[in-house]
Amino acid sequence: MDFPLAEAVGVTAGTLTTASFAPQVVRTFRSRSVRDISLRMYLLMSTGIALWVVYGVMIASFSVIVANAVSLMLTVSILVMKVVFSRQAARSGQCPCCGVDKSN
Repeated sequence: MDFPLAEAVGVTAGTLTTASFAPQVVRTFRSRSVRDISLRMYLLMSTGIALWVVYGVMIASFSVIVANAVSLMLTVSILVMKVVFSRQAARSGQCPCCGVDKSN
């Protein structure tokens, strides 16, 4: 396979994969609702993406490093929102898992 074509496929795949996290980040930030976000899933995903960054560094692949570094920032931002918004909901008397007001 021609290397420039392979690189183009890699960059396209990285861009699409990275972009797939953006709608969740925006939706979570706007709604402040994190009850349907799986903490374990995002912890595993973030760890896997961090390892992809390490792999990209090891093989000196700029496209692998950049795509996964951006993906890592997006997944970590979701993790941070999960923790922060869950704590805020708990303090306000809402159940963090279902959003039901328990203050009454």
